Amino acid sequence: MTSYRHTIGQHNYIFQDLKDLMAKASPTRSGDYLAGLGAVNAQERVAAQMALAAVPLKFFLNDLVIPYESDEITRLIIDSHDAYAFETVSHLTVGDFRNWLLSDEADTAALHALSKGLTPEMVAAVSKIMRIQDLVIVSKKCEVISKFRSTIGLRGRLATRLQPNHPTDDAIGIAASIVDGLLNGAGDAVIGINPASDNVAQVTLLIKMLDDIIQQYQIPTQSCVLTHVTNTIMAIESGAPVDLVFQSITGTEAANRSFGIDLNLLSEARDAAISLKRGTVGNNVMYFETGQGSALSAQANFGVDQQTCEARAYAVARHFDPLLVNTVVGFIGPEYLYDSKQIIRAGLEDHFCGKLLDLPMGCDVCYTNHAEADQDDMDVLLTLLGVAGCNFIMGVPGADDIMLNYQTTSFHDALYARRVLGLKPAPEFEMWLRNMGIITDKEMITLSHELPNNFAKALQRLS
Repeated sequence: MTSYRHTIGQHNYIFQDLKDLMAKASPTRSGDYLAGLGAVNAQERVAAQMALAAVPLKFFLNDLVIPYESDEITRLIIDSHDAYAFETVSHLTVGDFRNWLLSDEADTAALHALSKGLTPEMVAAVSKIMRIQDLVIVSKKCEVISKFRSTIGLRGRLATRLQPNHPTDDAIGIAASIVDGLLNGAGDAVIGINPASDNVAQVTLLIKMLDDIIQQYQIPTQSCVLTHVTNTIMAIESGAPVDLVFQSITGTEAANRSFGIDLNLLSEARDAAISLKRGTVGNNVMYFETGQGSALSAQANFGVDQQTCEARAYAVARHFDPLLVNTVVGFIGPEYLYDSKQIIRAGLEDHFCGKLLDLPMGCDVCYTNHAEADQDDMDVLLTLLGVAGCNFIMGVPGADDIMLNYQTTSFHDALYARRVLGLKPAPEFEMWLRNMGIITDKEMITLSHELPNNFAKALQRLS
């Protein structure tokens, strides 16, 4: 175990190992203080960041934050590391790596070629010494494309998850939200429901309802019911028309086991979904959600700071070649991300780390009502993520999820981001919107005077 040190003035700061150094170098995080891991003051944080900047990247392959023998995520990270891809930056320190990422040499092709040579701990480390503008400009250079019935992640595009949640899974309420979302150009990433009743029978009903809508109106998108992966496997076995398999994941084996999952179970689910062959333009069938603080909330972070744990979750996601990955950045609450400053920073860190690891990253730009944040703060994060090339965001009626009881982004927020930044929906979905008369050649519009022909009887038919 290697200790690290840095001197400021007459004070010599010593960090007992790489795990301690990473935690002390993290920008202020309420969750790290809850875990007793954060720097005691700003001076110690700067000392840790200076010491971290001097650490060679190759050290991360040997000085492991969680032992290889005791954690399957660590084993996945080390066993899947591409030494050939790593050669490009293997001689660099963390600080040198930051400078290289900001250089013109690190273009889209170079970052894609490098991605399999990076470990989550490497990208977490470099993010800790980067400013907001650094995170944005490097993320924007990454282009990660995934496909099922729509193509997500193309440059100049911003997709949305249409999230028609209802507190009683009422078909009329869900259908109303779906129609509202489609008329506002939402749904190209996925139409995804968080079910109120998490049992296989109810999940199967919702899956069939979404499939009926997509098939009847020939919408080039995919559906997902965000239930536990075991429920989705059982739904597939019963003949349900499953498009995407969802699961929340985190960055340690113990935390994932607290969710009732491991790598073998995720592999089984992916194989089951691929066997259905429901994709038309691609076969990326997994949808993962993450969030800083999840490992700590499960008491399974093993002294690793929450942002590094989050980056380790991306190793799990990368292994399964997903269509969608999003950090639900402010959902866990102020115990982990106290205020808007912490939420905004975390959202951009997560997007940056995921993109460097070649993941199709989106973000649930959100907060809970007991956090020190409001919708103005979310507008700031949404705009920054749009500039940074975020693949997709959430779309919820009125930005208020009445089932999960948190604040996120609305259909109109997505319209704002597309308009102000000159972004478009996924290409297949854009063509469908044009054919339906929902958008014009110039910009997105809502047909408030009447519904397009196909939707006139949608609510009645789904009741």
